[in-house]
Amino acid sequence: MPDFIFAYHGGTIPETEEEGQKAMAAWGKWFEGMGAAVVNGGNPVGQSMTVSASGVAGDGGANPISGYTIVRADTPEAACEMAKGCPIVANGSGSIEVAPIVEM
Repeated sequence: MPDFIFAYHGGTIPETEEEGQKAMAAWGKWFEGMGAAVVNGGNPVGQSMTVSASGVAGDGGANPISGYTIVRADTPEAACEMAKGCPIVANGSGSIEVAPIVEM
């Protein structure tokens, strides 16, 4: 069964401790629902930089990554179905790029 990376874009930072607890509970429920399909729960990431032949841009580009998770699924479609339950997708504050991890 192949592994897929979920690259998160967007999302929000909770403004209060209560909002933070609520957000963590939503993420925990989503991860729990995916069960053993979660290979690596990943983490949020800090400000990204884009490296190209013309140099380094420190603004993260047009759609900077905000975190990642690695899951295992039978098909790309199954991985996308899992991604639909993510709190940032459900609340409309972000999106997820789903890509298969190619073993070399």
